[in-house]
Amino acid sequence: MSFETEIKDCSAKFDKALGSLAHDFKHIRTGRASVAMIEHVQVDAYGSRMPIAQCAGLSIPEPAQILIKPWDKGLIKAIEKGLTEAQLGMMPQSDGVVIRLQVPALSSERRKQLASEAKEATEKCKVAMRNLRRDVIKAIETKGKADNLPEDATKKASEKISELLKQYETKAESSLKEKTDDILKF
Repeated sequence: MSFETEIKDCSAKFDKALGSLAHDFKHIRTGRASVAMIEHVQVDAYGSRMPIAQCAGLSIPEPAQILIKPWDKGLIKAIEKGLTEAQLGMMPQSDGVVIRLQVPALSSERRKQLASEAKEATEKCKVAMRNLRRDVIKAIETKGKADNLPEDATKKASEKISELLKQYETKAESSLKEKTDDILKF
């Protein structure tokens, strides 16, 4: 008997961990403007708080500028207030129809700090994947003993899980390298 189900489940969980890392990377700034920098900003609109992306169109007309076009012009003040409260280091500029955010250039010190944050997020992802591997291998060994399976089968499954982990750690490292290069590029 093989442990294909456990291996597939483990692979799916590793994929989720990499997806989470990609999500974390979206919120780490690079030198260019990105709607991901502000899409999480909360705005008081229609009596409740909602993400800015749910009440305005977000676009990047220039590499260092974010354009926010509210769907309801009455929300301009609320959006400006939300952006100011978010302390993004950018002041909203409104012309009554749209709001523009100029993305300031990053200092070399700030770039290094952001690269460090990316490395930290990658390490957390790798630790989560290693913990997952440990749990899956433990479950495989328990199942192998309970079902009186040959030790070779459990050992092979454990080795497959470890090989899988190495592949996913390599993917995480290449994602980190891409993000770090993007951050440090002027």
